[in-house]
Amino acid sequence: MQSIISGQSHTSHTPRDRRSLLPIAPVERGKVRDENYKSSLGAAGGLFRKRLDSAPWAPLKIASGCDRRCSFCAIPYFRGSFISRRPTEVLKEAEWLAQNGVSELFLVSENTTSYGKDLGDLMLMEKILHEFGEIEGVERVRLSYLQPAEMRPTLLQAMISTDKVAPYFDLSFQHVSPTLLRRMRRFGDSEKFLHLITQIRALSPEAGIRSNFIVGFPGETQEDFDALAEFITQAQLDAIGIFGYSDEDKTEALDLSDKVDLELISERVESLSSLADEMVSLRAASRIGQHVRVLIEDAENQEGRAAHQGPEVDGTTSFVGTSFRVGDYVDGVVTQSLGVDLVAVVA
Repeated sequence: MQSIISGQSHTSHTPRDRRSLLPIAPVERGKVRDENYKSSLGAAGGLFRKRLDSAPWAPLKIASGCDRRCSFCAIPYFRGSFISRRPTEVLKEAEWLAQNGVSELFLVSENTTSYGKDLGDLMLMEKILHEFGEIEGVERVRLSYLQPAEMRPTLLQAMISTDKVAPYFDLSFQHVSPTLLRRMRRFGDSEKFLHLITQIRALSPEAGIRSNFIVGFPGETQEDFDALAEFITQAQLDAIGIFGYSDEDKTEALDLSDKVDLELISERVESLSSLADEMVSLRAASRIGQHVRVLIEDAENQEGRAAHQGPEVDGTTSFVGTSFRVGDYVDGVVTQSLGVDLVAVVA
């Protein structure tokens, strides 16, 4: 800006693939990050930091970037290689959030299951998870975006058994056709994914499980689509996102052959979305009679979220004839379901 004001010519920025900014080996990234990119403002993230809202929950970034090479995704290109924030830094920010009215921490990243691998400890999340719940004021901890192919027994067990950690599994399956998943540069199939869901519910029958699926990925056949519909029918997920495939710049899928006709993609999205709505409604109805602990987020509508409901994109739980305040945690019993949403009475 100063050069422009002083009359000098402006040099245009040339975009770079951010994956090239850090070493390929994850364990070598921490040192480079600390030497070249560390903030001078410290672990708190800023000297004059202020929350922009007063919601009782907040996202807490634990890592950035991604090492996976999903053929439909450009995140690695513009966000770079996966790099974890150090535990001391993350926990310090968690304390700051708790001091500023946050009681539910939503740990976010492009791939939470990879946290710590670049710090030399792939099971680091399991080791520090309890520390979030020990922070004064924190009542609930929630993990986002768990890579199904990287889910491990130790992390699963830690999420179920650690005090104040919500039994909530955000597993982005994307599809269940082995052939399509390979084209997506992903792993798994219907049998493996159903086995993972069975493991989760064996440990925590009331756990919330959500997922996203891409319909119409290049090469998707009617058989592939039918297999996905059958999986959604069997999985009994709590929340489902259905997205039609579209070409994205800087992705491998952009150049794949066998593109599905846009009209057919639209038809499949509509059909699968209708099925998904039906299935999540049935799953919600199965919760009638269950005990839930609800974080109130809307005082006017007496509405909030139970442990199995993620913020903004999942269902809600509401009370009738009560006067709870935003930020209250209320123990209740589910008495009714309205689609994906629940109604409860005070326990």
